[in-house]
Amino acid sequence: MRAAYYRRKGAAADVLEVGEVDTPTPAPGEVRVRVAASGVNPSDVKKRQGMDLEFPTIIPHSDGAGEVDAVGDGVPESRIGERVWTINGQWRRPHGTAAEYIAIGSDYAIPLPEGTAEAAGACLGIPVLTAYRALTLDGDVSGQTLLVPGGAGAVGHYVVQIAKLQGATVIATVSSAEKAAHARAGGADHTIDYKTENVGERVQEITGGRGVDRIVEVDLGGNAGLIPDVLRPEGTVVVYGSTPPAAQIPAVWCVRNDITFRFFIMYQLTDEVRDACAVAVNELLKAGSLRHTIAETYPLADIVKAHEAVESGKVMGNIVVTL
Repeated sequence: MRAAYYRRKGAAADVLEVGEVDTPTPAPGEVRVRVAASGVNPSDVKKRQGMDLEFPTIIPHSDGAGEVDAVGDGVPESRIGERVWTINGQWRRPHGTAAEYIAIGSDYAIPLPEGTAEAAGACLGIPVLTAYRALTLDGDVSGQTLLVPGGAGAVGHYVVQIAKLQGATVIATVSSAEKAAHARAGGADHTIDYKTENVGERVQEITGGRGVDRIVEVDLGGNAGLIPDVLRPEGTVVVYGSTPPAAQIPAVWCVRNDITFRFFIMYQLTDEVRDACAVAVNELLKAGSLRHTIAETYPLADIVKAHEAVESGKVMGNIVVTL
């Protein structure tokens, strides 16, 4: 089968190759998926750029969508022909979805509802599951006011949509008028351009001086200093990412104001939590409640361009590789 892979870490143009590799055979408990679309996430880029090389050859990407074409022992043959989306394709294993086929645990291949295209299915594993978990791991957000930094980003745009479906008021920070329009199209009640506006002052103005109930944070290291300016006492910061590896948290203010921090990574959800989130996401898909934004698609041969597009930080939406 054709696949993209790398054997050393480094820049996309230097290390990514496309060629023929062995087609996987599903092991007991696994299904083999003929991949139609593979999602490229920032975590895929970060792994290739600087994290330890876990295996001699890595086929990247955790997210994808396609059709089951073979099953291993213990998996019902009725799954053959089923359209699916994948979770954790290249998490602690060498072969992800940037290939014509992937063999993966049956529980990590989720039925893809009718009416949802494979390109959208390739956006579900990390962006949508992360958004859904961020909004449900610490209680109901109905009636709350949320601050969503990066509300036009791949995860942030889904956070905005799901939060609105759950009955929250959403304030999204963005970096341009175009991204503000994108966040509002997702349902954001208010947008703040952090490049031209004072985020703290605007949040206090919008909330009548109360502050938000919850921050759903994409970059704690970059934004931690804003917490006292935007969060109410006894508020919560849900953290799913940070660009710098360390964050300078305003600890004394947080202690005095009884602030709760909740950290999580989608890859390490328990089976029970992951399955419940996947079921809930599929219900949203069946209802047609989610708006998907595919910023750009690339054929497998152009995987270098796909990774560089994610690295640029300029695209608005998800990057998908088609096979």
